[in-house]
Amino acid sequence: MVEKRKLGSSELEIAPLVLGGNVFGWTADEQTSFRILDAFVDRGGTMIDTADVYSAWAPGHKGGESEAVIRRWLKRDPGKRDKVLIATKVGFLDGEIVDGEWVAALHAPVIARACEASLERLGTDRIDLYYQHKDNPEIPLAESLGAMDALVRGGKVRAIGLSQYTPERVRAAMQSAQDEGLTHPCALQTWYNLLEREKLEGALLDAATDCGLAVVSFFSLANGFLTGKYRAKEDLGKSPRGDRVAGYLDERGERILVALDEIAAETGAARGAIALAWTVAQPGIAGALASATGVEQLVQNMAALTLELSPAQLERLNQASA
Repeated sequence: MVEKRKLGSSELEIAPLVLGGNVFGWTADEQTSFRILDAFVDRGGTMIDTADVYSAWAPGHKGGESEAVIRRWLKRDPGKRDKVLIATKVGFLDGEIVDGEWVAALHAPVIARACEASLERLGTDRIDLYYQHKDNPEIPLAESLGAMDALVRGGKVRAIGLSQYTPERVRAAMQSAQDEGLTHPCALQTWYNLLEREKLEGALLDAATDCGLAVVSFFSLANGFLTGKYRAKEDLGKSPRGDRVAGYLDERGERILVALDEIAAETGAARGAIALAWTVAQPGIAGALASATGVEQLVQNMAALTLELSPAQLERLNQASA
């Protein structure tokens, strides 16, 4: 039986592997996306993660493609809606890119309008978990959180979350919600994996823990590096994402891959599943987010839900990634 973990102060519980929807309608066509979604639910998966901006970056796309694929999947089999939790995000589709970085649009009217658009694209009457896709310090927290609170009170959103927040802003957001009598965020989505532990461990994890936020990691497989796909510079051409992992090809990256190789030989599990199992075994983690472009890849990832690494294996990975 798949373990369930509570998302902070909310009533939501999730299996600790979250299916990333950024590939739906992009690198996974609609029929492949349907097969991935079916396999995910059939194997005990509970939460699908998407965003209104997925996949606006692709040629000919305008955003909303992933949400629309999910709607058509749900329409094909309406019974699936009560078997899954849907998380989506607001801020980027109406935002802008400045100096290569997304600036999230989080003014109250934008959030209200974007939620209605996401509900329509998803073909559902509620969003289970609605994230601010990224903090925007220029917008008062009372305004953006107030807009999210209004959606909860209106029955359109069940719970709210934060994504890409600093420790100081996490604490400020929770204090603002407390001071204003608003719905408290229940989850923090942030960058975390075996290779990049410093993205969470320390002040940010302390803030999340102190504030009662469940952590959901993204980039959980380090753009595929932790699957063992990239072992040398010659491998970088295997994927459009290859250039993103070039910085991992160093002594520490190799040390982590060797540890994953050894544990794969011991357990029979795929390296990616082992990396995910390590992630969900860490303090404060409610779930690790990972996408898949095919059913075989999904099945490998989902082995993390039942893979119990021994204390010695966890410690080997801790040492290799230290």
